[in-house]
Amino acid sequence: MDYRFKTKPFQHQLDALNQSWNKENWALFMEMGTGKTKVAIDNMAILYDKGKINSALIIAPNGIKRNWRNELEIHLPDHINYRCAVWASSPKKKDLLDLAQISLITEDLVILIMNVEAFQTSKGYQFAYSFLLRTAGFVCVDESTTIKNHNAKRTKNILKLSNISKYKRIMTGSPVTKSPLDLFSQIQFLDPYLIEQQSYYSFRARYAVVVQRSVGSHSFQHIVKYQRLDELQEKIKEFSTRILKSECLDLPEKLYTKRTVAMTPEQLKAYVEMKRSAMTFLDNDKMMSAPTVLTQIIRLHQITCGHFKSDDGEIVPLKNNRLQELLNILEETSGKVIIWAVYRHDIQTIEKGIGNTYGKESVASYYGDTPDSERQLIVDSFQDSENPLRFFVGNPKTGGYGLTLTSSHTVIYYSNDYSLEVRMQSEDRAHRIGQTNKVTYVDLIAEGTIDEKIVKALNNKIDLASQVMGEDARKIIFDQ
Repeated sequence: MDYRFKTKPFQHQLDALNQSWNKENWALFMEMGTGKTKVAIDNMAILYDKGKINSALIIAPNGIKRNWRNELEIHLPDHINYRCAVWASSPKKKDLLDLAQISLITEDLVILIMNVEAFQTSKGYQFAYSFLLRTAGFVCVDESTTIKNHNAKRTKNILKLSNISKYKRIMTGSPVTKSPLDLFSQIQFLDPYLIEQQSYYSFRARYAVVVQRSVGSHSFQHIVKYQRLDELQEKIKEFSTRILKSECLDLPEKLYTKRTVAMTPEQLKAYVEMKRSAMTFLDNDKMMSAPTVLTQIIRLHQITCGHFKSDDGEIVPLKNNRLQELLNILEETSGKVIIWAVYRHDIQTIEKGIGNTYGKESVASYYGDTPDSERQLIVDSFQDSENPLRFFVGNPKTGGYGLTLTSSHTVIYYSNDYSLEVRMQSEDRAHRIGQTNKVTYVDLIAEGTIDEKIVKALNNKIDLASQVMGEDARKIIFDQ
């Protein structure tokens, strides 16, 4: 492999490239923080140098698509002339100009970066399809678990692109976030013939045990366990690189601890009533759909956080101890701190509470309502040791992907998401290349509530993911 790197790779990155650069289909199952984006960029550049491709389509979650543009500037060698455009459903003038430029036929490497959500629409899919039809392309799906749902429209559209692209890559640190079935669509994108099962249902029949269950007059299929995981693991090894941080980076360890938050009488009353309402629903032999169950869980979770949403959509605050417990932790903590919270109301409450205590300049929030124009400035300010911005308050689904927040060695989960992927991604904003301190993770938990069940569910998912990938089981183990 004759190639001039712009930024020197770590040995594990070089090993990954040597293993995969000329393969038509490959999975980079590299843990967050190990530098998989650089590997993909170098792979793209090598193929361009050798005349194999003249374009690249990068598909990434919305929150990190613009981060790709920054990474290209850092890692793409200077001898490669390239043009880059970032997709926007409502493009600004500059976006329109960039999108028009990549349509011009030149000898430059043309790169189109699109958010995975764009493929929910015909407009996004058609643009990507036309782009690939005109060019010899390299297609990379970053955080490929975003296409794990085989029934989702965006998954179906992205799978169609697979048929017109020669070189394909998928990238994620956690390819299994819920069950081994997460792998099916990811593998299908690379090549349906990498494994023997070309349909989701044959894949499920091979690796899951399904039984018929009934609730009242309703009948449904239920997965009771998984099987042949050793076989699946061996098949995956044939077209993937697996890299764990513990194997390749001299990173400090992770420490987990929890802080118990006592619920107020007002919270307890609301929690018991909400739980009773859900049980009454079940006792009446009514079939609870997945969305209905999720709604009940969210309502219970909101109550433990100190609020709930009424039937008419109004947020009703509840007297609670959660914010005060957070402020107690901050008083005991030095340096910069990341605080993750699931709900918009909580993020706004935390930002206000910290601002009143430490000053408005000490805190910034990063979630769906944060303007795109402000996001990078917040990250840069937080990373600057001289900047007064000390507290980063974010939604883990928005800020948990693609950001480097290594200036902090304390991460607090005001509330948790059920998603293993969201948890692991958000943990590793601080625990990645550049971190020199032990990172402490603090979970706020109301004992005997949904808080505990969420952490238990995350641990169960970690166990299952570890089995599929052939790794030692990892757990969120709290120091007592």
